Amino acid sequence: MNTAGTIDRPLTHDPKKQAPMKPSTSEPAGSATPDFTTTGATDSRQNRTREMQLIPEALARAHMHERLHEAERERQSVRLVTARRMQRRAERASLRARRALAMAVMQ
Repeated sequence: MNTAGTIDRPLTHDPKKQAPMKPSTSEPAGSATPDFTTTGATDSRQNRTREMQLIPEALARAHMHERLHEAERERQSVRLVTARRMQRRAERASLRARRALAMAVMQ
């Protein structure tokens, strides 16, 4: 199968072995239109691309910020549960001590 390559699937990737590009017959040589972009337009375009490139970083930063807050809330809830458990334990110990004191006074 000896078929010629296409633009998407060239026969070879070596540029020296590919067929040279031929100038278009519809345009005369040297008819390229000049670039009319001004420096302001270029700067704003570059700023937009810089902002677009920083969006994933900002999203990751916001995600990590939210995760840190979530972890802090989790730690606070664990501390609260532990404090309530210790309070109930202390109340039970206090009741036992009062009962023991009352039993000692009664005898």
